[in-house]
Amino acid sequence: MKPSPSLTHRELVTQPESWRRAARAATHTTGLPAPGERVAVTGCGTSWFMAQAYAALREAAGQGETDAFAASEFPRGRAYDRVVAITRSGTTTEVLRLLSETAGTPTLALTADPKTPVMDAATDTAVLDWADEESVVQTRFATTALAFLRASLSPSGAATVATAADEAERALSAPLPPTLPAAEQWTFLGRGWTYGLAQEAALKMREAAGAWTEAYPAMEYRHGPVAIAGPGRVVWSFGPLPDGLAADVAATGATLVAEPGRDPMAELVRAQRLAVAVAESRGLDPDAPRHLTRSVVLSG
Repeated sequence: MKPSPSLTHRELVTQPESWRRAARAATHTTGLPAPGERVAVTGCGTSWFMAQAYAALREAAGQGETDAFAASEFPRGRAYDRVVAITRSGTTTEVLRLLSETAGTPTLALTADPKTPVMDAATDTAVLDWADEESVVQTRFATTALAFLRASLSPSGAATVATAADEAERALSAPLPPTLPAAEQWTFLGRGWTYGLAQEAALKMREAAGAWTEAYPAMEYRHGPVAIAGPGRVVWSFGPLPDGLAADVAATGATLVAEPGRDPMAELVRAQRLAVAVAESRGLDPDAPRHLTRSVVLSG
C-alpha cells in the first residue's frame, strides 16, 4: 500500500490558494510600509530569506530604500522609518528581542499565531493564520508572507500574486524530472529578489533531506562555485540566467534547470517538492528533520 503523503507535502500543496487569500488581505492591512519610507525587514532562517526577497522587490518597485537582516545581525544603531518582522511562530527569541529594542520606530510583524508574544511586541501585526503549519520545515507560511508583501507593492500586486498562484498549481501537478531527485548535489541561483528564493530552496533541501546544497547570486556563480558542477549534479536558476551561463553549466556536464517564463515563487514550490522527494528517497522523514525544532526559543 502506498504510504500517505507527509504532513510537509500536504501543507505545501495548499500554497496557491493561501497566496490568493494573502493578496486579498494585503489591501486592508494597517502598518505596511508607505512609499518613500526607509524600511528594514528581518526574520530568522526561512523568514530572513523571505525578507531578502521582499526588500529587493520593494526597492525595484521604487518604494524606497529597503534592507534585510537576520534578526540576530540587525544593526542596532541604524535609523529606519519602519521595521517589518516575519515570524511564523511569534516566539522566536531574536525577533522578539529586536522588536523590544525598536521603541519609537513603527513595527509590523507578520505571524501565523495571534496568541503569541509578538502580538504585543510589534506596533502593528498581520496575522496570516490560515497559512499556519504543523511542520517543522516551513513552506506555506513563508511563501504566503512573501505573497502578502508582494501584493502590497502596487495596485497590480494582487494580480501578480494570482498569476504566480496559477503557475504554482501547474508546478504542483506536473511530475518532477527523475534526474532531479536522483542527483547528488544541487546549486540554486537567483538574481535580485530571486536570490532570497534560491537561498530558501537550498535551505529546504538541507532541512528536509540533509542534502548537499548551495545557493549563489547567478552572476557570482562563475567566480568559484561553478567548480563543483559536474555530471550527476544540478544547477537550478530562479529566473533568467545571465548571458553565457547556460553554456558554462553545459560544459561541466551538470543538469541545468531554468524556467525563465515561470514565476519564481512557483519554482520555489517545485524545489520544496524536490526536498520532500529526496528525503523520502533517502529513507528520511521530512516531518522530523534532524536537530531542528519548529521555533528557536533561547533560554535566558
